[in-house]
Amino acid sequence: MWKWRTNRILGPGAALLMALVLLTSVCCQKSGAAPAERYRAVPFDGKRAMEHLVAICAIGRRVSGTEGMQQQQQMLEKYFTDLGAQVEMQAFPIRHPLDGSPVELANMIVHWHPEKKERILLCAHYDTRPFPDRDPKNKQGVFVGANDGASGVALLMELGLYMKDLKSPFGVDFILFDGEELVYSDLRDSYFLGSEYFAGQYVSNPPDYRYRAGLLVDMVGDADLQIYQERNSLSYAPTMVRDVWTIAKELGVREFVPRPRHTVRDDHLALNRTAKIPTIDLIDFDYPRPGYAYSYWHTQADVPDNCSADSLEKVGKVVHEWLRRLEDKPMR
Repeated sequence: MWKWRTNRILGPGAALLMALVLLTSVCCQKSGAAPAERYRAVPFDGKRAMEHLVAICAIGRRVSGTEGMQQQQQMLEKYFTDLGAQVEMQAFPIRHPLDGSPVELANMIVHWHPEKKERILLCAHYDTRPFPDRDPKNKQGVFVGANDGASGVALLMELGLYMKDLKSPFGVDFILFDGEELVYSDLRDSYFLGSEYFAGQYVSNPPDYRYRAGLLVDMVGDADLQIYQERNSLSYAPTMVRDVWTIAKELGVREFVPRPRHTVRDDHLALNRTAKIPTIDLIDFDYPRPGYAYSYWHTQADVPDNCSADSLEKVGKVVHEWLRRLEDKPMR
């Protein structure tokens, strides 16, 4: 609260200075309050998303084609069906990278407002790497993929609560990709099996709808969150990158850093290159943070304790607000 002294007369210069100080104070107060108010107004519960993450990790390893993956698929299919979505399993066969035996993988496609022919794609991968191959102590240990796998799935589970009431010219599909990292050897095995298959089918057997844009969430639960602009996303869909980071700024989410840092190979590449769906990747590849001596990525340290509800909420609110603001315009 400003108090004006009335027992002295201010000169013109001092009066002007005082007026500028007052104006600056008022403007700062407004700019500080508005993002917080906007943030609170976007529905998304980070604590509930974190509960989903913990429940997913409680299953244990969720390697493609294993019992753990099947258990997760059953849980997610029931969850999204109970929310009123149409759930489709897009199955496809592969040869197991270790022994060549046949294995069936499946992308899970969750349709909201399926009657709409212009659609938006939100995606994540829901498999875990077979082993923590970068762990400094035990490369054959247990890898539960709390951030690298479960965080994106948990975010979409929470977001699903708001999809039936979403007012948008577009329908929305969630896609959980299988086989993103069914990799035992980086020198031999292929990444991104699910997204490659999905993109190929979208081109060779096109559905009666089209995707206008896509957004991939991967490693978004890091308790020490920094999401930089991924360079491939900037190349394929710069307008979308600008729009998402503008929304983050308006909501006061400073963890979205408005400059590029990493070039990431991820599921969005097949969507951009093969399916021609402009898609960006929201990913915090510095886990836990840039310059930290030890990375949790692909190690036994990728556990729920190194993730946070706050991070999930910040990313979830930005994605939800982006969905709410979408208009029928080019999105590249």
